[in-house]
Parts: sequence; structure tokens; C-alpha cells
Amino acid sequence: MKQLLTSFAQYEHWANERLFRVISPLTEEQQQQEIISSFSSVYKTCLHIWDASAIWWQRLHKMEEIIVPSLSFHPAMQEIEDGLLQQNKQWIEWIRSANDADLSYVLPYKNMKGEAFEQEVKEILLHINNHGTYHRGQLVTMLRQLQVEKIPQTDYILYSRS
Repeated sequence: MKQLLTSFAQYEHWANERLFRVISPLTEEQQQQEIISSFSSVYKTCLHIWDASAIWWQRLHKMEEIIVPSLSFHPAMQEIEDGLLQQNKQWIEWIRSANDADLSYVLPYKNMKGEAFEQEVKEILLHINNHGTYHRGQLVTMLRQLQVEKIPQTDYILYSRS
């Protein structure tokens, strides 16, 4: 399980890096352009991916006050990219150093509505990667709507071949 989780975490970083190579050069106007999706722009979608990763990281580390990037400041796209990729690296290192008990630990936490839950850490890690994949798919569709022609593929199978 640990090997799979490490691979997924490394894939998450790889896929985010590839998409940011296309997103970062866009103008701020393009990054902020309203597009119908779960989040209404490329900027807001990227920020949401970072928010989710940061929130789960803080929950895992039992931080009393959760700091949500989108609610704490208004980062530029470069800050989102740097923050998310740094968060990805933290997850990779944490998983590498985790033992079976760490991965099986049932983490009590509250969602953003204050509702209490408990979840095994390994399930949370799978969720984080699935969540990122879901929203990267939306980003690809948004980039197509912005007339971006060269969009890298971010399928896991491509990552696993590299």
C-alpha cells in the first residue's frame, strides 16, 4: 500500500507541474476568465486544489486552526503553483517516512461545515490524489475553452512509463 500511495503522490506532483507549465504563461485575464465549471476560472480551480491539499495536511498534523489559502490571502498564480507543488513534495516525503500504523491511523477531523468524521489516513491520501485528478481534468477542459492548443497529457499511465 505504501508503495502505491508514494507513487500516487509523486504522480500528483508530476501532473501538477505539467499543467502549470501551460497555466503559468497565460495572462492574468485568461487565468481569471469566467468559464462554467465547478470553479469559475482556471485560477479558482488551481487555488481550490491547493486549498484541499493544505487543509488535509493541516488536519493530518492536528492543527487547531486550519489556514485555507483562498481565505487567508489572494495569491498570484505563481504563489499558487509554488504552494501546491511544495505541498505535493511534503506529502511525498510524509508518505515515504510513514509506517503501516501511520497509514492505518483513523484520523478524527471536522469538515469545513464543522461536521465530525473519522477516516483512515490511507483513504484520505487516496482521496487527495483522486480529487486532484478530477480537477486537473476540469482544467484541461477549461484550457481548451481558452484556445490553448498544446495541453500535456497527465494520465497516470504516462507518469508510470517515465
